[in-house]
Amino acid sequence: AGFIKSPLSQKRLTQDSVELYCEAIGNPIPEIQWWFEGNDPNETYAQLWDGARQDRVKINATYNLHSTSTIYIANLTSDDSGMYECRASNDPDRNHLSKSPKVKWIRSQANVFVIERPDIKTHVSEVSGKLVLTCNMSGTYSSIKGHEWVHGGKPLHTDETDSAFTSYTIDGKMEEHSGMYECVYKTDPEIRGQVNISVAPQVMAYKKSEHGNEGDTGVLICKNPSFPPVTTWSWYKNGQGDLKNASGRYIIKSSGNKTELRILKLNIEEDTGDYRCNATNSYGSGDAMVNLRVRSRLAALWPFLGIVAEVLVLVTIIFIYEKRRKPDEVPDDDDGGSAPLKSNATNHKDKNVRQRNAN
Repeated sequence: AGFIKSPLSQKRLTQDSVELYCEAIGNPIPEIQWWFEGNDPNETYAQLWDGARQDRVKINATYNLHSTSTIYIANLTSDDSGMYECRASNDPDRNHLSKSPKVKWIRSQANVFVIERPDIKTHVSEVSGKLVLTCNMSGTYSSIKGHEWVHGGKPLHTDETDSAFTSYTIDGKMEEHSGMYECVYKTDPEIRGQVNISVAPQVMAYKKSEHGNEGDTGVLICKNPSFPPVTTWSWYKNGQGDLKNASGRYIIKSSGNKTELRILKLNIEEDTGDYRCNATNSYGSGDAMVNLRVRSRLAALWPFLGIVAEVLVLVTIIFIYEKRRKPDEVPDDDDGGSAPLKSNATNHKDKNVRQRNAN
């Protein structure tokens, strides 16, 4: 057996997780085991199993063309610091209790250093129409090489100062910039603090006015772009109570920051009107209004029927005009064409008469 990939030593903070990877090759395919030795001088190597340390340890292994194994440890504590050893062997007697294997287990080691997570105090304040976000890391932590502010996975600001205090300023109100922001300390390992700008739901209707045809299904949608997420959505109609307890024609689907109201078999008289979507979170509530208009099924035919009516009126006018014309009315072009012929005939006759008289 031989290693293709060996685990790498890593630094982690308490409450973080760590993953070590090992890959071995041989014929026959070798078995892989994970062992651990703590930093206590009296502690010896002990084999790790899937589900160990109160189910914080997960081990996955595959044996196909060669052997691969991954050990994952969640919610790290200082006791998880130590030497992790990947062992591989394809000796038939490797796990025999009374026989010693002819080929010893080959080993690859990696150190995991778990560092106590420092406390980061965060704060948000409004000053002259601006939001000021601050992070202050308590205790001493060496080698800070800078800071970065991140929102939604996108970097907002970076610097290279080594201070335990960092701040970021935003122009605007809290309602316009709610969300989760992170102050990142460029250390080894990286340290992150979380700053939340939290407000009551700022509910918005997907469309302020919706249209639907009678008998079809109407769909009304509201969303909340603010932070924190909505915990409870409700729908109301003017003149009625909570639609959740209404007839079976109303179907409400809500997930996180979005809610949808479906109205089955729309009725012009019953369903036309204003609907209100209400959202609630730990900081308050907010709502938005949606107007629903229900059209008759024949509504789509009215434009076509209007065009047909216009054509019929035009045809009727043309028909009446043709009927009222005089039957003996002759175009001027026919009279103008015959006149020159009669004139020419007369001229020739007169010419012949003159010629005979001259003789």
